[in-house]
Amino acid sequence: MHIRTDFPYETTHEDLYIPLADGTELYARIWRPVTDEPVPALLEYLPYRLSDWTAPRDWQRHPWYAGHGYASVRVDVRGHGNSEGMPGDEYDATELADGVAVVHWLAQQEWCSGRVGMFGISWGGFNSLQIAALAPEPLKAIVTVCSADDRYDNDVHYMGGSVLGVDMHAWASTMLAFVSRPPDPADVGDDWRDMWLRRLEKVEPFIHTWLAHQTRDDYWKHGSVCEDYGAITAKVMAVGGWHDPYRDTVLRLVEHLDPGQVRGLIGPWSHQYPDRGLPPGPAIGFLQETLRWWDQHLKDQDTGVMNEPLLRSWISGSHRPATVYETLPGRWVGDASWPSENVSPVAYALAGGAQAVRSPQQTGMDAGRFFPFGNDADLPPDQRDEDAKSVCFEFPVEEAPIEILGRPRVRLRIRMDVPRGQAIARLCDVAPDGASTLVTRGALNLATRHGRDRSDDWPVGETEDVTFELNGIGHTFPPGHRIRLAVSSSYWPWIWPQAGSDGFTLEADGSLVELPVRRHTEDPAITFGEPEQAEPLGVVFPATLDEQRPERLVVRDVAKGEWRLEVDPRYGGTRVYPDGLEFTEDALETYTIQQDDPLSARARSDWTIRLHRPEMSWDVRIETRSETSADADDFITSNEVACKDGDEVVFHRTWEKRIPRTAG
Repeated sequence: MHIRTDFPYETTHEDLYIPLADGTELYARIWRPVTDEPVPALLEYLPYRLSDWTAPRDWQRHPWYAGHGYASVRVDVRGHGNSEGMPGDEYDATELADGVAVVHWLAQQEWCSGRVGMFGISWGGFNSLQIAALAPEPLKAIVTVCSADDRYDNDVHYMGGSVLGVDMHAWASTMLAFVSRPPDPADVGDDWRDMWLRRLEKVEPFIHTWLAHQTRDDYWKHGSVCEDYGAITAKVMAVGGWHDPYRDTVLRLVEHLDPGQVRGLIGPWSHQYPDRGLPPGPAIGFLQETLRWWDQHLKDQDTGVMNEPLLRSWISGSHRPATVYETLPGRWVGDASWPSENVSPVAYALAGGAQAVRSPQQTGMDAGRFFPFGNDADLPPDQRDEDAKSVCFEFPVEEAPIEILGRPRVRLRIRMDVPRGQAIARLCDVAPDGASTLVTRGALNLATRHGRDRSDDWPVGETEDVTFELNGIGHTFPPGHRIRLAVSSSYWPWIWPQAGSDGFTLEADGSLVELPVRRHTEDPAITFGEPEQAEPLGVVFPATLDEQRPERLVVRDVAKGEWRLEVDPRYGGTRVYPDGLEFTEDALETYTIQQDDPLSARARSDWTIRLHRPEMSWDVRIETRSETSADADDFITSNEVACKDGDEVVFHRTWEKRIPRTAG
C-alpha cells in the first residue's frame, strides 16, 4: 500500500448540512481541491455514520479524490448519524428521493461544474445504482461496488426463494443496533438527546418487513434496477469480488446495459473495496482505476477506460481449502462481450440412478461467512464433512485444465414425498488427496421452482425437473483433480429449513450440471497499479488483555444431537478517534439446530455499542437482543433495545411478533 501525500491540488474539508425541501437537513462532509475553477462532485451516500463508523475508510479515499480535482462528498442518510429526520426502511422512497435532491444540490453549488458522480460499496453502492435508475440529470457516472440489481434474490434476505437464515437475521439485528445510536453532541450540540429519543420512537426491526414479503412482490421490485435496466442513463462501472455474495450483479449489468455505457470488474476480493489489501488478494490500485472513470465521464478526458474489455475478471487458480488467503493464485482475463464468445456451456450428465438426498439439518455448518470481510475465519474450510452429508457426483479433469467463468447451472430430476423442501448444490475442486475446496454454490426453494413471485407446493410423490443457477465464479480445475457436484437437502444456517422437509429422491438419469467453460486466452494487457490511498485518519485500536473469543466456533452436544455455531462478526471492536471519541462495539451471533428437526432452528444476535467522550462527560450505551425461530405455521421474532445515557435508562422497548410462513 502506497500512502500518498503529494497531490496535484491542495485540499480543504468542512462539515455542513444539506437542506431538503421538507426542511430536513442531512449531515455532510465535503473535501474540495483549493482552486477557483468549478470541479465535478463525487457523492457517497449511506447510513453508516461519517462521524465515526466509516470515518477511517472515508479518509482513505475522499481526500484522495479531492487531491485529484474533485469535490468528494460523504452524506449520512436521514435519521442516521448526525442527519436530521426519522429513519426508514432500507432504500425506501424517501431515502432515494433525498439522494436525488442531494445530487441536484451539489450540482448547483458555485464550486461545482454541474456534473456529479456517485460511488459506494454495499449500501452506498446500492444507492448509487438505484439513484442512477431515477436518472437525475446532473448524475453522469457511478462506480457501484459490491451491490445488487435484485433486492429479492441477490441481497441479504433470500437466496433461491429461501429465507437466508444467516444474514436476514444477522443484518436485521445489526441495523437495529446501528439505527439506535445517537447523534454526536460534539457535532449537533445540546439537542442530541432529544434528537435521539425522537428517532428511537420510530425504530422498527427490519426483519418484520422482510419476513412479511416471502416472494418477489412489489416490495422487492422497488429499488431493483433489474426491473428496468433502461432507466439508467449514467455511465456505470460495476465492481465485485468472487468472495462477495453480490458478484452476479456485475455479470447482469454488463449483459443488460449498453456496451458504451458500462464496464465490469470482478476480482478475487471479499466484501471490501479492492484497494484495501484485505484477504483475499491481490489488491489493485482501485482509486487510480476509478479516477480514469471519473476523468473520462465527468471531465471529458480520454483516459482509455472505455477501450478496456467490457468485463475484466480474475480467474483463480486451484488452491487448497482454507478460511483465509492473503493472495490467491490466478490471472486477469478480458471479454469484449457478455455473454462472451470465449465461454461455452458444457454439460456433465449425472450418473448413478435414484439416490435419496436426506441431509442432516446441521449440513452447512462449514459454509463460511455469507459476507466475507477479510477476517481469518470467513471462508469455507475443507468441504469433506459437508460432502459426506450430501449426494456427490464427480467428473475427472484429465489432460488439460478446465477453466470456468460465469454461472454454473444444474438441472435436477427430483421426486419428493412432502409438499415443501429445498435443494442446495455446491461445486467443489477435489485434489488428488481428497481435499475439497468450495468453488461456488446455489440454492432453490422448491416451492418457488416456477418463479420467485409465487409459491407452489410440490405434488407429493411426483417427479419434476428443476433448474437453477449457482453463483458466478472464475476458477481453473487442473489435471488430476476432480470436479465434484454435491447436492444436499439442508444448508443451515445459510438457508432456513422448511417445515416438514424430509429431503427428496434425486434421479441421476436426466440430471446434469452445466459449466461455463472458457477457452484459454492470454491477456497480458490487463494490469493495475499499486494500491494507493490518502493518509489514514489516525484511529487507535487499544490493546486488550482479554482473550479474544474465536471468530467462528462450532459446538456439538452429542447426547442432544444439537449443533451450535457462534460467530463474532468483528466489524471493528474498540477504537479511539483523533478527536477523542471512544467507540466500543461487541457482537455475537448464535445459530443452533438439532440434526433431525428442521423446526429446531434458532438464531440470536446480541449487540453492545458504547460511545464515550471523556472531555464532555458523554457516555452512552446501546444494547440489543434479536432472536428468530419458527414453527410449522409462523416465523417467531423477538427484539429488544435498551439505551443508556450514563447510568440512566432513557429507552427500553421489546417487540414480539409472529409472521405467517408462506413461501419461506
